[in-house]
Amino acid sequence: MMDRPPIFILSALALGASAAAAPETIGIFSTWGAFRDGRGCRAVAEPDGAARSGAERPFASVSFVPSRGVRGQIAIRFGRTKRPGSAILLRVDERTFQLIGGSADAWAPDARADAAIVAAMRTGVAMSVETRSDTGGTMRDLYRLRGAATAIDAAAIACAR
Repeated sequence: MMDRPPIFILSALALGASAAAAPETIGIFSTWGAFRDGRGCRAVAEPDGAARSGAERPFASVSFVPSRGVRGQIAIRFGRTKRPGSAILLRVDERTFQLIGGSADAWAPDARADAAIVAAMRTGVAMSVETRSDTGGTMRDLYRLRGAATAIDAAAIACAR
């Protein structure tokens, strides 16, 4: 699998930034990038595979927002709307975590789960997130974890200053 650097485009989408307030790139580490904006710092990646036409751009992120006491918070954006009430499973290699979420987003239920997921990501090879779409099909995104630990550390350090 080739490393894909289109993460710069993703960073603006993931951080919700306008062109006038583009996030600062801290670093690109394989398929993960670390970014800072006025709200905090994030490690962000896109899933493997081509972007789906007409769909949101999916991503996974680990956020640090010192002003809100947020350290290592997991967030997932799906490419399509999920079915209400459907389970959301995040797998890092052989470990499985249940997430909670809204229509197109998912997150860990608490800080303890965030910490466990980030710890698994640091030593893992691949992460997948799976749920049902609003049309009933399976939605599954695969993230390579090469560079994730470095991007997470870079985001944490950038927001610690």
